[in-house]
Amino acid sequence: MTKTFAEEVVEFNRNLKYSGILPQDFQVLNPYLDNPETMIVMEKFYHKYYNDSNKRKFLIGINPSRHGAGVTGVPFTDTKRLESVCGIKMKSGYTHEVSSVFMYDMIEQYGGAEEFYKDVYINSPFPLAIVRKSKGSWINANYYDDKELFRDVKEFMIDSLRKHISLNLDTSEVFVLGKKNADFILKLNREANLFGKMTVLEHPRYIQQYKSKDKQLYIDKYILALKK
Repeated sequence: MTKTFAEEVVEFNRNLKYSGILPQDFQVLNPYLDNPETMIVMEKFYHKYYNDSNKRKFLIGINPSRHGAGVTGVPFTDTKRLESVCGIKMKSGYTHEVSSVFMYDMIEQYGGAEEFYKDVYINSPFPLAIVRKSKGSWINANYYDDKELFRDVKEFMIDSLRKHISLNLDTSEVFVLGKKNADFILKLNREANLFGKMTVLEHPRYIQQYKSKDKQLYIDKYILALKK
C-alpha cells in the first residue's frame, strides 16, 4: 500500500540523524532526539495537513533555527503559530521566531494553512539546527557560514534533498529562500542535478528585520510565485 505524504515525512524525520564530522565550535541539534514531544507534535502536524499523496511545490530554507523547527520539528513554525494557527499545543516548549511571523502572515493571505500546505512543502537542505560557539554561548548558525562546515555537510545535504524530492515534489521549479542560500543550492544542483528552475525569494528573517515596512510587497511576491 502506498504511503501518504505525511507518513513519508514522518518516517524521514524519525530516521534523521547527522553522524558526519563538523568543524570545531559547531554542533548539530536534533529536536527529535532531544525532546520526545517534538516527534509527537510533528506527527500531528503532518497528519493534519499532508494526509494525501498530492504533488507539492518545494520551498527550500537554509537550516532550522533553534526557536522554530529546532523545537517544533515543523519548518518556520514556532510554538506560538503551531498552537494559534495549526491548533497543536506544545507543552514542553514556548518559542517565538521572527521568520515564523512572516511565514504565517503570508500563509493567511495565501488562503490559510490548509490551503497553503496542500500546495507547498517546506524543508531545508540541512534539516537539523546548527549552532556555533560564540563568546562562551551557543548561537544559531547557517550551513554556509563556514567553508569547512559546508564541505563537511555537503554530501548529507544532497542526500537529504534527494529524499525530500522522493516524497512527490515538483522538481521543475523550486523556490529558494535567501540569495546566499540560493548560491549554495545552485552549487549542489550543478553537482547532483536535482531540479530545474530555481526561483529565489527573500528570506522571511531578512524581510522581518530589514524590510518590515515593505512586508506586504514581499507577501504578494511569495503568493504570486507560489500560486502560478
